[in-house]
Amino acid sequence: MAQLKGTVVLAYSGGLDTSCILVWLKEQGYDVVAYLANIGQKEDFEAAQKKALALGAKKIYIEDISREFVEEFIWPAVQANALYEDRYLLGTALARPCIARKLVDIARREGAQYVAHGATGKGNDQVRFELTCYALCPNIKVIAPWRLPEFYQRFPGRRELMDYAKEHGIPVPVTPQTPWSMDENLMHISYEAGILENPKVIDHGRHGRHRAEGVACVCSLIGNFTAGRARPWEGGLLLQESGVPVKVTNAGDGATRSSALELFVYLNDIAGKHGVGRIDIVENRFVGMKSRGIYETPAGTILYHAHLDIEAFTMDREVRKIKQGLALKFSELVYNGFWHSPECEFLRQCIGHSQEAVVGTVRLSVFKGHVYILGRESPRSLYNEELVSMNVQGDYEPADATGFININSLRLKEYHRLQSKVTVKQDE
Repeated sequence: MAQLKGTVVLAYSGGLDTSCILVWLKEQGYDVVAYLANIGQKEDFEAAQKKALALGAKKIYIEDISREFVEEFIWPAVQANALYEDRYLLGTALARPCIARKLVDIARREGAQYVAHGATGKGNDQVRFELTCYALCPNIKVIAPWRLPEFYQRFPGRRELMDYAKEHGIPVPVTPQTPWSMDENLMHISYEAGILENPKVIDHGRHGRHRAEGVACVCSLIGNFTAGRARPWEGGLLLQESGVPVKVTNAGDGATRSSALELFVYLNDIAGKHGVGRIDIVENRFVGMKSRGIYETPAGTILYHAHLDIEAFTMDREVRKIKQGLALKFSELVYNGFWHSPECEFLRQCIGHSQEAVVGTVRLSVFKGHVYILGRESPRSLYNEELVSMNVQGDYEPADATGFININSLRLKEYHRLQSKVTVKQDE
């Protein structure tokens, strides 16, 4: 038996990889404390607990961090209108610092020198987990088995991992594995790897939160969504002064949800039935390669469109331009794992300050993969109906527009006048 090296807290999912890593770490001489984060995924936590202890974990923590995930990570992303490369709502990227923060907390509680994870050496999650750990606990040591030659040379593929599992009595699925990798949390479900590594492969099927009767989600190069017998849903979404949702009301039956977690779960259910928020993209990983992923972000998609609408209604034009630039940088930092960096903390404060006047109600409908904004109202609106009306002159003098146009045309006139001179000289 290997010499005892100390205690390691393992970010444990209960799947094949982290189950094998748990046993492997014990082989290397570590006492293993398992940590399973409940972040809104559908999971048999009791079974996972029994499995970890049976595999030799000294202890297992199952921590419900769903509420803090919504309030402390998802809500700032909603305020920012965070979108990576124009399409990805950052479901996985937002979850990782939340999970890793609790990982460090447990390591401190246990007096552990080490933490470990099962993220691969090619992906973004290794960066996200480890940057959070080092930021919050600079002296922590991270064990990343999939980056250790003695591990990945021993297990070059899943077949070798499966053989190891059988040899060590690690329960493995008896049914054929799905031909892709899936990761789920409250914000979204992601599918990648396996057959999806070929960007030409068309994924047909009902997945995750898009499995309601009568809803078939077809993801192809043209990204069609179709819904069968699902009926349109209309609701009112109230945004408070900090630019986050505080209540959703179903216009049909008057039912309301107001707590952050309850509201988010409800919108996931509503939007999932209509195939809202499912995308098939090729993105740029932080480590330098492109990857193909399929994402389902139902509630996040509704909130993105609702917040975008009320923000445009209440925010000054020039402030909004600056805020859009901040949102772009914020999205990049979150994707790359820099949630706990000083620059990201600064951006969150700036974006939060910009949301003071973002308050009001948005009425919307979801149907067949789409979110439709139907109307909005706000006590902080910058919309002046009389000023903009074609039927009332209001406090506006149309003749003033002549000077406005003349001043703005001056630059254009000069540019093209000078360009004409250059062209004439070249022709000569």
